[in-house]
Amino acid sequence: MLGGQPVIILKEGTRRESGRDAQTNNINAAIAIAGAVRSTLGPRGMDKMLVDGMGDVTITNDGVTILKNIDVEHPAAKMVVEVSKTVDQQSGDGTTTSVILSGELLKRAKELLDQNIHPTIIAKGYTLAAEKAVEILEKNAISIDSKDKEMLKAVAQTSLASKSSSAHKEKLAELAVSAVNSIVEEVDGKKIADIDNVLVIKKQGGSVVDTELIDGVILDKERVHEGMPRAVEKAKIALLDAALEIKKTEVDAKINITSPDQMQSFLQQEETMLKAMVEKVKASGADVLIDQKGIDDIAQHYLAKSGIYTVRRAKKSDMEKLAKACGGRIVSSLDDLVGEDLGTAAHVEERKIGDDKLTFVTGCPKAKAVSILLRGGTEHVVDELERGLHDALSVVAGTIEDGKISIGGGAAATEIAMSLRDYAASVGGREQLAVESFANTLEIVPKTLAENAGFDQIDLLLKLRKAHKDGQKYAGIDITNGGVIDLYKAKVLEPLRVPAQTIRSSAEAAVMLLRIDDVIAGKGGGAPPAGAGGMPPGGMPPGGY
Repeated sequence: MLGGQPVIILKEGTRRESGRDAQTNNINAAIAIAGAVRSTLGPRGMDKMLVDGMGDVTITNDGVTILKNIDVEHPAAKMVVEVSKTVDQQSGDGTTTSVILSGELLKRAKELLDQNIHPTIIAKGYTLAAEKAVEILEKNAISIDSKDKEMLKAVAQTSLASKSSSAHKEKLAELAVSAVNSIVEEVDGKKIADIDNVLVIKKQGGSVVDTELIDGVILDKERVHEGMPRAVEKAKIALLDAALEIKKTEVDAKINITSPDQMQSFLQQEETMLKAMVEKVKASGADVLIDQKGIDDIAQHYLAKSGIYTVRRAKKSDMEKLAKACGGRIVSSLDDLVGEDLGTAAHVEERKIGDDKLTFVTGCPKAKAVSILLRGGTEHVVDELERGLHDALSVVAGTIEDGKISIGGGAAATEIAMSLRDYAASVGGREQLAVESFANTLEIVPKTLAENAGFDQIDLLLKLRKAHKDGQKYAGIDITNGGVIDLYKAKVLEPLRVPAQTIRSSAEAAVMLLRIDDVIAGKGGGAPPAGAGGMPPGGMPPGGY
């Protein structure tokens, strides 16, 4: 108001919330999102069935998959969803934990705000606590030999234990360890394991036990002509990124044909050109051709006559994996194709898997790209297996690259919480309360694990605190019997980067949301009105689900 007259700054239809209303609304949204995935945490976690607008069903307990598939509209809730995506990209696992921690940090912050503690002080306390937590985590980390297959298998099995594929975790863990070990490269003295070099092909039919690791690449393509050989031994493979077709002119052109002889001559010339292309492939010494572009029917005929196994329209990513696996070079011009560009493989063949025909390129010397053929009874089973396998591959790769592991099952979280409480006293001021809240927040991990397993979370948490007070820093929740056990001996392990990234990302998201005291939403978007349970219409229904 200015001189009794209202001053209109914002456009008509714009909604604005400021102060405590804005903070409370954002915090409620984050808590609702955390509540949506909380019941999925741990080996005894439940699954969610997600149905999209087209009626397609996804059944999963993977945190990032759940959050990607639900229709979240609240801007604060979207920020929490981004946390899970970041953790998934950086470490491949820990997505559910990161969202639960973000929600719990904001819930605890709400209690501090009610005590009139300024959001900036809480944010500073949380930042200090997160830095100290990662420092404690790194101090307690265990160094392992990246060639220790048993430890790597234990890391993979820990990741798979909370997935629907847990019944087959031993087989899948073994496959994950073998696959990642095959693709490890050393660059400047550092080990690099890029899991993009592991090609996962899903095929419905059979069961999980039929899943196999292929020392090469599987192409989801069949040979282009029935006259071609079905299998080629000691194959020499040409990788081509050029079409075996007659090029169209760059500008509009018209050919006038006035007699049948001219027509016949035109067609013969086209055929001669296509035959010459095939001759170039043959001259290079290749007996297998994998082409990223199209191949004319006449060219297919001549390739079949020459006995060259041919695949067309292969994906660019598959071509790159093939180049790594068989040692070939992708050639963009047919004129440049020579014998030195060819890759080698012991065996190239077409196999029928279920209703589909696939091309298997196996027996590649020093292959730096491998494939896993994933089988399962239904489409939903295969999809969930793929999500579990992706996490297993990620954690094994992370362990090999870092050479350090942490203890799962709430053991590391409890140890950090105990140390943070001692650290809080040295911080002093009101920030101390925020550090203590951060410590209490970390204990949501063992509490949720106990709750999802059907045990009394308070009793187990007290037992866990006592064990850590007595110096048992590897003590964690026994999901099976409801007690406290040494999780290092039980081999419940995870790469150091997973809890480190989880703590950092959840703290950053909580701090960012805490510092917001004004939400200005344009017409038709933005945050819901206060009291809407933190979620707008079209987002998640009331009750957090």
